[in-house]
Amino acid sequence: MTTAPTARERPVAVPDDLDDSARIEGIVRLPQSIRWSGEPIDYDLANPRHLRSVYEQVLREGTEDDVRRFVRASTLVEIWDELYLPAYVRAAWEPWLQTHRVPHS
Repeated sequence: MTTAPTARERPVAVPDDLDDSARIEGIVRLPQSIRWSGEPIDYDLANPRHLRSVYEQVLREGTEDDVRRFVRASTLVEIWDELYLPAYVRAAWEPWLQTHRVPHS
């Protein structure tokens, strides 16, 4: 049974063609459409805490183009278990993860 998303459970962008072509490195500032509250923040993607924060915000608030721009598939798989995400975002990404995670032997 599929239920309509609540206001908090907005549609989640999961592009079919996500790969490692995201070239965002160094210091980034998320667009207001993603980081819509508070003052703009510069994130240093070399800092694991900042990297996780960027991925969390982009996966929650971003469009498919935003996800392609800011998220590398291999990095997402690597840090997935460390991300703090709502259950509906995790559920939306689960089929993608099933096809991209390497099974543990």
